[in-house]
Amino acid sequence: MKTFVLSILFICVSSIIGAYLLNNELRARSAKSLPNTAHFADGKFHNDVQSEAPTLGKTLGIFARYFTEKKTDATPTEPMPMHSVTRAQLDALSEHEIHIVKLGHSSLLLKMYDEYWLIDPVFSQRASPFSFLGPKRFEPTPISIDALPPIDKVLISHNHYDHLDRAAIKTLNAKTKAFYVPLGVEADLQKWGIHADKIQRFDWWQELQTQHALVVFTPTQHFSGRAITDGNKTLWGSWVIKTATDSVYFSGDSGYFSGFEAIGDKYGPFDITLIENGAYDKDWADIHMTPEESVQAHVDLRGKIMVPIHNGTFDLAFHPWYEPLVRVKEAASKHNVTLSTPVFGQIFSSKQQSIQEQWWPK
Repeated sequence: MKTFVLSILFICVSSIIGAYLLNNELRARSAKSLPNTAHFADGKFHNDVQSEAPTLGKTLGIFARYFTEKKTDATPTEPMPMHSVTRAQLDALSEHEIHIVKLGHSSLLLKMYDEYWLIDPVFSQRASPFSFLGPKRFEPTPISIDALPPIDKVLISHNHYDHLDRAAIKTLNAKTKAFYVPLGVEADLQKWGIHADKIQRFDWWQELQTQHALVVFTPTQHFSGRAITDGNKTLWGSWVIKTATDSVYFSGDSGYFSGFEAIGDKYGPFDITLIENGAYDKDWADIHMTPEESVQAHVDLRGKIMVPIHNGTFDLAFHPWYEPLVRVKEAASKHNVTLSTPVFGQIFSSKQQSIQEQWWPK
């Protein structure tokens, strides 16, 4: 009996130590210094509108749902439609407008004049800290990192695993000139081998005029964290990109809030809005939008063409994988919003007509 008790005690202690070490390895590193900003207090960043704080009970309840709640059509049963992209195709594109390629989930490749930009590049098989566990991609990306042309800028919206991919960042380092990140995220990039001189960090409403575009980091209503004890230690947000002829808005992740209208008033109208549309649920309604709210956000932003992103790649919620696309199409039609639904790998531009491609089940 004594041996049994000691064995159980050893397992418990080992598990606690293992969890501590794992959390310490995964948690976002603290920045050496942060500017005096109104939305940072008590060691954490905060949304402009206070949202419900996640309690232990609610978190455990969500985990219980993952094990007990039956999902319907959580993943595709057939291969996803996709256009392969080559370096030659990209280099042949004109340099007089913004060309965009959806790479999967919220990952995007932009050709800006003679430059290539990436937004939230996730190339790993799983949106997870582990290679053997966590949400797995439905399909690979339409182009590999190795096949990409040299990248001028990488823009990151926040540090969640489906938006900040450590393996991708480390691989991109050799072919990327600059990384634009929210406040605090620079600490992890430096830990991963990115030189500080290549990193530009941004606070909300901070602007930077580059050679070809005005880049602005704008607010969202969301949160951050890569482990158990680093919640909201780094900032989150969205990106505005405005050239002399084009304007693009990238939402990152967000619940619906009045900030969309404020961004639209200051920087709109936008030729294209790339809006989160997927991974919503009643248990986290204030930090992710329903498809109907995504359409309203596009209207608030004074967008011309809406491209729904954050879907069709990972199983991150309880709804069918195609439901966000079905609902956003219905909501867009109801509000006379021009919706563009290119498949992954399909090249489109900010000035062309919308792409009415229904690549999900009717």
